[in-house]
Amino acid sequence: MRTSVLAVGTVVDLELRQRVRSTAWYVLLGVAAVLLLTVTLLLLATAGLFGRDGGPQASAAVIFFVLLLGTLVTPALSGGAINGDRDAGTLATTQVTLVRGWQLVLGKFLAAWTASLAFLVVALPFLLIAAGFGGADPAVLCTALAVTVLELGVIAGIGVGLSALIARPIFSVVTTYLVVAALSIGTLVAFGLGGLAVPVTVTSTTESYASDAFDANGKLVKPVCDPPTTDTSTVPSYDRLWGLLAANPYVVLADAVPGRFDTAGQPVDAFAALKVAERGLQIPQPRSTYSSDCHPSRNTNVDRDPQTVLAQTVPTWTVGLLIHLVLALLALGGAVRAVRTPARRLARGTRIA
Repeated sequence: MRTSVLAVGTVVDLELRQRVRSTAWYVLLGVAAVLLLTVTLLLLATAGLFGRDGGPQASAAVIFFVLLLGTLVTPALSGGAINGDRDAGTLATTQVTLVRGWQLVLGKFLAAWTASLAFLVVALPFLLIAAGFGGADPAVLCTALAVTVLELGVIAGIGVGLSALIARPIFSVVTTYLVVAALSIGTLVAFGLGGLAVPVTVTSTTESYASDAFDANGKLVKPVCDPPTTDTSTVPSYDRLWGLLAANPYVVLADAVPGRFDTAGQPVDAFAALKVAERGLQIPQPRSTYSSDCHPSRNTNVDRDPQTVLAQTVPTWTVGLLIHLVLALLALGGAVRAVRTPARRLARGTRIA
């Protein structure tokens, strides 16, 4: 066990030392700091829009931006971790040592994950500034940071896995970006188009006040309704497609954070607002509705408050995080098989040493 830990630690140490010696590494951190500073200054400039207690909104904006930075940078840090060494002629040197395949992959993964977390460390001062607006909840911030750390680990795992399964670094990096894009943007597109592709028919019955129910001044004088009218329409149906949204890392982040609501029951930050919106999509579209001015007790168009929506739906983040972990483990498992020695088969044109 101790030998395995030392082997993995050696791979991590070598990887991180190479990054520390790279000027490009510091340039990336500097660019990230400048972008975060710009976002924070914009939040300060619009502090009046948030009100005196604008900490929740400002903190949510910074954390979402940090996750965006991570999804843009982590594929570049992990997508060439293994095939880049193969191209440089150093992978075979490592494979002939006592380091096993799984130790090599695990070390590469931990190094890429640690490197991506450096951007989160750079963002901490700006997050504290945003939280200084007031009203920020430490539990919300800690949960959001924990989920962000896990999501960056998932992307790092996918990138390292693809770097072993794909021979050329440029192709593995691009493929990692495509996977991230599919999870972040593709899920939204598939969800929207899927709802349009599987519509449902809704029958709406309406009972409105008769024209003679009002006087000349428009005041209701006698609650008399015209005969009910029935209309049929076709509307998109999304309740069977919410699993697509569950795979979106931004939805996972928002849903995992404890929702905060004001005294009126409305969300106080972007986390809670997105959480209520995506959870509400799990509720099936009613196939018939009834709206009556004369008999309001029969109305079926009842607005659900956010707390009711959360109580009636499934936590999306658990499903989404499970999907992400399975993807990362499959990629890393494939990487272990790909670096196993002696290799039975290599892609054409792949250098050995």
